[in-house]
Amino acid sequence: MNNLVIGIKKFFTNKNTVTVVGVILAIVVLYVGYNMRINQAITPVTVPYAVEEINPRTQITEDMISTMEIPQSMVTDQIITNSADVIDMYTNADSVIPEGSLFYKRCVVSRDQLPDSIILDYPKGYVLYNLSVDMASTYSNSIYPGNYIDIYLKVQNAQGADGVVADDRIMIGKLLSNVKVLAVFDSNGNNVFANVDEKTAPSQIIFAVPEEYHILLRKAEYLRAYESEIIPVPTAESLEDEPGDVTLSSEDLRNFINNVTAMTEEDLSYTQQ
Repeated sequence: MNNLVIGIKKFFTNKNTVTVVGVILAIVVLYVGYNMRINQAITPVTVPYAVEEINPRTQITEDMISTMEIPQSMVTDQIITNSADVIDMYTNADSVIPEGSLFYKRCVVSRDQLPDSIILDYPKGYVLYNLSVDMASTYSNSIYPGNYIDIYLKVQNAQGADGVVADDRIMIGKLLSNVKVLAVFDSNGNNVFANVDEKTAPSQIIFAVPEEYHILLRKAEYLRAYESEIIPVPTAESLEDEPGDVTLSSEDLRNFINNVTAMTEEDLSYTQQ
């Protein structure tokens, strides 16, 4: 037994033996590591891809995608590997996803991330309207996207060339009710509420109304013989379980606007409804 122990000690204290064993161990480690890296690189990963060309600003539906297996080595940080991260998302405004292409993170965004996302958020048959506002008319910037407002109209006789008002009379009343605010922008076209740490003054509020009311608002805005002002007034309609639809609040105001402006065939069709 002692001879065996002595023999083992001599074996491992021999420099040549230690060198050989070290080389063998190094080769084994390199071989195992190399195989692990190779296996990892060639192990297939299932990823989604486009089965058809998808244009910019298009919602990606389940029938537009399928899945394929690609080597792990082809997967980068920018490739989307989960179908759930693609379905119901949108292609970016500057991106076309070709047929057969994988999905890249910069090309796929949520609806809110689209630069023109407000055009996706109002009913068919409605028309966008941009109303100029300031801090005072928005109640110290208290009108938010998703809020509902009523639209009031103020009309008074315009001053003549000599600066004299012939008949100083003012008319004011509620023109429209239950108008949903889609966006609030500053003078540079940026979302006022995108960054709560930056305080920016509102310059425009964007909403959508049926075409008939859109024409009515445009007429009221462009009156020449009268000075007009369109006034937004916030309401608590957004707190209701089912907020009401946009409605005309004053037939008198509509008739006044139409009487002092030219009537088109389309206008006549609205008044006869």
